[in-house]
Parts: sequence; C-alpha cells; structure tokens
Amino acid sequence: MGGRRLPFGPATRNARRMSVSQSFAGITFAVPKGRILEEALPLMARAGVVPEADFHNPKSRALAFACEGADMRLIRVRAFDVATFVAHGAAQVGIVGSDVIEEFAYADLYAPVDLNIGHCRLSVAEPVEKPVAAAAASHLRVASKYPNLTRRHYERQGIQAEVVKLNGAMELAPGLGLSGRIVDLVSTGRTLKENGLVETDQIMQISAHLIVNRAALKTDRRVGALVEAFRALVAQGAAEEAGA
Repeated sequence: MGGRRLPFGPATRNARRMSVSQSFAGITFAVPKGRILEEALPLMARAGVVPEADFHNPKSRALAFACEGADMRLIRVRAFDVATFVAHGAAQVGIVGSDVIEEFAYADLYAPVDLNIGHCRLSVAEPVEKPVAAAAASHLRVASKYPNLTRRHYERQGIQAEVVKLNGAMELAPGLGLSGRIVDLVSTGRTLKENGLVETDQIMQISAHLIVNRAALKTDRRVGALVEAFRALVAQGAAEEAGA
C-alpha cells in the first residue's frame, strides 16, 4: 500500500492554484488543525493523500490545498467544523475525533474506520480542594464545549446539569466561579494539575476516525476507495503491532 495512488485523475494546473469553488469536481477532504492532523499525515500519505508543499508552510493563510497526483483538495478547519462540512456534503471525507462525532451525531455522517490515532479521553474534572459528588449536588453547573455529551452523561445519572458553553480556557471556569466542574479532553492530565483540578469521572475514550458523507459514499466510487485504503492501512498497522 506504501506507494499506491487512488483512482483519481491527474490534478490540473488550475487545481494547483487551489480555491474554494462549488465547481470543483474532485474529492474534498476535511482535516482538523492540531495534534490529530500531525498524527494523521503519515497515514494519509500512505493512502495516497499527499498535500501540496504550501500545506506545510506555517506562513500560509490558505484554507484549501491541492493534493499531489490526485483530483482532490484538502481543507484545513477547526475539528468541530470537520464534522459539519462532511455531514452537509461540502466535503465528502474527513478525519475527526470520536468526541466530535458523538457530540453532533449527524445522521448524514458515517464513521467507517477507527484510525487508532489521536487517543485521549473526555472527562469530568473539578477543583482538588473541594470535589463534590454529583449525586449529592442539588444543582450542577458544568463548563464544556461539549454540551450534548455533558448533558447525556449526567442524564444517565438522573441529574439535570446546566452546561455553560465555552470554546477554550476551560480550566479557568471553576476558579473564577463560572462553574463547579468542567468536561474536557484529557491526555496526560498535566494541564488539569497545573490549574488545581483533578479528574473525577471519565465519559468516553476517544480516537480519530475517518468520516464520510453517506450520500457521497453511495454515489462516488472514489469515496469508497478511500475508505478501503484507510481500512487496509489500519488493519496492516494492527497486524504489525501484534507481531512486534
């Protein structure tokens, strides 16, 4: 699979000067900014998805990029937006964490391949000095950028939680009195510790998945080819890891 190229036509000169246009007839592949992308790029390359050089230029302000030897473009957006672009058909394929998939639960989004990268967990955290059991609380206010997952977590416990939606700096909320606890992604737990918080409950384990638009999967063989290429690479990696 190392040097394999998927069945896309050659990129045209105009595609090299990539712009966002509805007239583009190739595959649009949405990828998230940040750590998941760094882990995904080697796997993408093995599947024949190799972005043009400008994609790696930190000074570039472009959001859409051509791919080498393929009638495909990459769009680089926020992780939460990857799911939205794919679910609504603006992109046919994407890579995003299972936290985002579960938070939005789009009916038109299908996640056929767990890529076994981007591992972390979605957890509840609260101040070290005064953790309060949820069952003993008459009212919970929780800060999170995952309102749906947070509410469902507490509903399973028979608790109604008020969720304060934040997009960042979650760890500041308890200390400033905005909320009693937070729900956020945790990897090593170092950031929590540095902000006087402790992990008290785990909601879900997370990994990055290949996602596709359901309609595109049914109507465009190139989307199916991408799914099979990534599925084979993940299976190969698992076999190599088991044999190591």
